[in-house]
Amino acid sequence: MSRYIKPDGFTRSVFNPTVALLTKAGVSVWGSRVLRVRGRKSGEWRSQPVNLLSFEGKRYLVAPRGHTQWVRNIRVSGTGELLLGSRAEPIQVQEVLDEAKVPILRAYLKRWKFEVGMFFDGVSAESSESELRRIAPDHPVFEVQPPSQS
Repeated sequence: MSRYIKPDGFTRSVFNPTVALLTKAGVSVWGSRVLRVRGRKSGEWRSQPVNLLSFEGKRYLVAPRGHTQWVRNIRVSGTGELLLGSRAEPIQVQEVLDEAKVPILRAYLKRWKFEVGMFFDGVSAESSESELRRIAPDHPVFEVQPPSQS
């Protein structure tokens, strides 16, 4: 079964709405954006605050809580939008294979462990490569790309 850690009441009612509100107002909180993805069944836009990681000249979305609804939706659509203030950036994503996630997860944990570390089973940026490899399947990672020109 795919790992998913449901947000607690504080996260759902206070933290995520606060970060989303600040991000929608144009204030990026440690790289935050609001990710908008169309629902895979309803087609309705769904929004979720995310941490956008810039690493080695590329940008990534990491799912610290695992195989969440936004992950399932973006796997189907392959597209979405990143919002910061009134600016909406259309994106395409490419899922990163587990064997390539280790340096990305390490960089993500280095930047946001204080916020998301509890979702990584005690693994941190200082953990061994084998420990990061062990948790990689539980944390989907997507490389953010500009939309293709058709």
